[in-house]
Amino acid sequence: MAIITLTTDFGEKDHFAGAIKGAIYSELPDVRIVDISHMVSPFNVPEAAYIIQNAYNSFPKGTIHVIGIDSELNPENKHIAVMLDDHYFICANNGIMSMICSEIAPQKIVEINIHDRVATSFPVLDVFVNVACHIARGGTLEVIGKITDIIKPIKNLIPFVNDEKHQIIGSVIYIDNYGNVITNIKRQFFERIGKGRRYEISARSYKFKEIFDKYSDAINFKIPEEKRYDDGKRLVVFNSSGYLEIAVYKSNNENVGSASTLMGLKVRDTVTINFSKT
Repeated sequence: MAIITLTTDFGEKDHFAGAIKGAIYSELPDVRIVDISHMVSPFNVPEAAYIIQNAYNSFPKGTIHVIGIDSELNPENKHIAVMLDDHYFICANNGIMSMICSEIAPQKIVEINIHDRVATSFPVLDVFVNVACHIARGGTLEVIGKITDIIKPIKNLIPFVNDEKHQIIGSVIYIDNYGNVITNIKRQFFERIGKGRRYEISARSYKFKEIFDKYSDAINFKIPEEKRYDDGKRLVVFNSSGYLEIAVYKSNNENVGSASTLMGLKVRDTVTINFSKT
């Protein structure tokens, strides 16, 4: 039984996500549809890329991933279907796939060319669903598109490193449901540049000199609970996806606040790591 996942910025109020599911079931009554997220910030390509990169490989090989972010067809925003890591991805070629493709080479990419057969102002519903159902029936990518090797990049996906190799300048690419701030600095990149040297992480006026293995490591459980959070409430970890993350222990935007609200950090803000020169 085929699995089709949906990742969109459609939200939960409007009819769009439901209409897509209905169209898929009309074509393939026995398919399984899984919502990864419909709460991506509108038109936020880096956010969508981060979500799909960290979700897709939990699914079985052969899963088809429909990504509906900034998907209106225009001369600068073509539609593609990608086979990568034995998964299929259907999306606009607007940078969404570049984060995954930077680590895993695609097996095949086609630029979708069935638009002349489909009258649409809602390409996710009319084009992407058509392509997903074609693949789910065992169809090949060449039938719905022409082979290409072009994956549009996301700007500033890779952090900047100065010539002396003692400074990394990264940026915030995602803020999660807890208000934790995820940067584009991955653990392997940090370790390769840092080479075990001392470091200081700067985000706005806040500075950190330690990266914890897990969130609770920042808390001293030997002192009374009412005093535990005076120091170390703000912390830095490499999260489960391997990205440098600035967090607040047990954050909650509605009461104690979060790294994003308390520190004023937003997507695209700069995060700098300075390494000792010796």
